Amino acid sequence: MEKAKVYFTKEITADSLVRIYEALGHTLPGKVAVKISTGESEKSNNLRPELIAPLVQKLNGTIVECCTAYGGNRQNIRKHWAEIEKRGYKEVAAVDVMDEVGEFKIPIEGGFHLDCDIVGTGIKDYDSVLILSHFKGHIMGGFGGALKNISIGIASSHGKAYIHSGGKTTNTKLCWAMHKAKQDEFLESMADACKAVIGFVGPENMTYISVANRLSVDCDCDGNPHEPEMGDLGIFASNDPVALDQACYDAVINAEDPGKAALIERMESRHAIRTVEAACELGLGTRDYEIVNID
Repeated sequence: MEKAKVYFTKEITADSLVRIYEALGHTLPGKVAVKISTGESEKSNNLRPELIAPLVQKLNGTIVECCTAYGGNRQNIRKHWAEIEKRGYKEVAAVDVMDEVGEFKIPIEGGFHLDCDIVGTGIKDYDSVLILSHFKGHIMGGFGGALKNISIGIASSHGKAYIHSGGKTTNTKLCWAMHKAKQDEFLESMADACKAVIGFVGPENMTYISVANRLSVDCDCDGNPHEPEMGDLGIFASNDPVALDQACYDAVINAEDPGKAALIERMESRHAIRTVEAACELGLGTRDYEIVNID
């Protein structure tokens, strides 16, 4: 497989987000879903509406989300909508919580652990998907980027439990109490779910942008995350989600910022790179890439 192109700019602005999308040369067709994390609380480091608004509006896109699998502000649909409104996303674009009206199974053949992925019914309403991610740490996955946003992000509450349990249960309570997967099983199950979503939407109908700012060791699903210990890196984008996550991971590892130590420890202690390895093994992309600066 040829090296993938990963586009990069140090500038993190609404304008540079539009420019890096244009650099991809991949026009998303039809009705576009823009998958982000809207964040667990006002303290979370999720991508802010003012940053993403011009790009979402350029695509005439709909911001999409799904409910969580843990008790909090986004597992209950009513509370989830309240949080979305509180953070101003409805003021910049249409928003859709895709599992609000139901869910369905996408079969998986040749995966590591899952025989299906369970996603919000709403994804059927879209012709293409922009995976717009905030790259940062994660307490379970080590880091959250494009692959996590495709898998955990697009899964319904039951689907999230299925991934976290390595295919043992869809029950959001039993998942944590009795059936939490071994670490690598969880990471590989995320790769399985990515295979399902990409196969359903079509790789030609997806593209990927990750903003590496507010690099906390904690994910946007944490309502009270640790303050970042390293500085912002920039925006990365690719038509290959595996290459994109690998490039963001490498950028942290190779950064000159001494504050990177905490995030590296979080990633390495959770064996985070296994998700990237597994996605590559499933044929979802390549870990070999070249950086193309757009500055």
